[in-house]
Amino acid sequence: MLPPPSKKEAVRAVVAVPIPKTQGPQPIQASAAGFLTPSERLAEAAGLAEAIGLDVCFAGTVPLPQMRPATLLGAGKVEEIGAIVQAEDAAVVIVDHALSPIQQRNLERAWNAKVLDRTGLILEIFADRARSKEGRLQVELARLTYQKSRLVRSWTHLERQRGGFGFLGGPGETQIEADRRAIGERIDAIKNELGVVERTRRLHRKRRKLTQQQTVSLVGYTNAGKSSLFNALSGAGVLAEDRLFATLDPTLRRVKFPEGGAFILSDTVGFVSELPTQLIAAFRSTLEEILEADLILHVRDIASPASEAQRGEVVRVLAEIGIDTQEQAKRVIEVWNKADLLPAEERERLAKRAGQHSAVLVSATAGEGVAELSGLIRRRLQKQTCTRTVVVDGSNGQLIHWLYEHTEILDRRDYHDGSLHFEVRVASERERDLDRHLRRPQH
Repeated sequence: MLPPPSKKEAVRAVVAVPIPKTQGPQPIQASAAGFLTPSERLAEAAGLAEAIGLDVCFAGTVPLPQMRPATLLGAGKVEEIGAIVQAEDAAVVIVDHALSPIQQRNLERAWNAKVLDRTGLILEIFADRARSKEGRLQVELARLTYQKSRLVRSWTHLERQRGGFGFLGGPGETQIEADRRAIGERIDAIKNELGVVERTRRLHRKRRKLTQQQTVSLVGYTNAGKSSLFNALSGAGVLAEDRLFATLDPTLRRVKFPEGGAFILSDTVGFVSELPTQLIAAFRSTLEEILEADLILHVRDIASPASEAQRGEVVRVLAEIGIDTQEQAKRVIEVWNKADLLPAEERERLAKRAGQHSAVLVSATAGEGVAELSGLIRRRLQKQTCTRTVVVDGSNGQLIHWLYEHTEILDRRDYHDGSLHFEVRVASERERDLDRHLRRPQH
């Protein structure tokens, strides 16, 4: 993938956020962008544009009394934005709203600039961020699915495997039918490749279940600090940058508790309001790591003014993949991150509130509250298991093998009489299997 351009080469962009005129400064509840206020939406849209290296020379909200079929915006606003594009010498316009292919085409002609809607921009960011083979395939599948319904770009543009800025350049459009056929063939090929990866992932999950390895998944809004928390808990050196979608590819690490025992920690892609359905579908196998986790850590940027809105969006996406956070409250711990960015009085208030909501106030970068969180994780996981002491004859290889395959070995002691004393952690539902193996006569 090509590296992002330097600041001197950055493409100038205008960001326009359409706002229903009747909403005013209040949160927009009916929009696909969740419950963000207009100012929060504007800040997020500009942040998304900057995340891909665009130089945002102008960003503003645009009143939207009604949606126009041809251009979404009214003629006067189209002309007004066109004048800004020309004055700022911008090459790209980001419209923070869903655009139909016709609307996108008409706006590009009116403004003489490339136009990206919110979905297109997020797809470009994901293309720029994905590093693993699976991640790149998932993003390409999402982009092609999006483009197939539009057929605005040419196939030769789409097939280029490069990071970001796929919306720039291009040799012109090809015939629609040839385009559709080529895209369809590539989609089929990607699905076949991803099928192999998904089967491998399922086997790994099955193996972890069989060996009683408990898993904890990090979820949260993009840039909430998941990767920083991942590093704080695991000691890993995962990329943790202060930018949107810094991490796309799933990462797993085995984390040991100071008191003994361990769990598998999984870092996943961050969510964002109006996350494209194509991406949710393409990343479903990755998101299944969350679905099957024993515990979910919902990491929130508690210092952000949009923290509550972001929480609602994460809850919505989790519900879409089959996790009801209210019904499954015992599986979820809210981690209120970035406490170091808060004034002392606010931190004190939130610390009390966190205790009332079974949440933990932390600063992943400063290490504050991480030990408390680790202790809570351990207690929650222990509730799903029980600890047993098992004495085995050293010659009973079958039972010893079963213990290593289906339980977590906390301690093992070998005695001179040939007996082995194990302390094991076993899932509650597997206790009967353990008892049955202990009663089985040795052959």
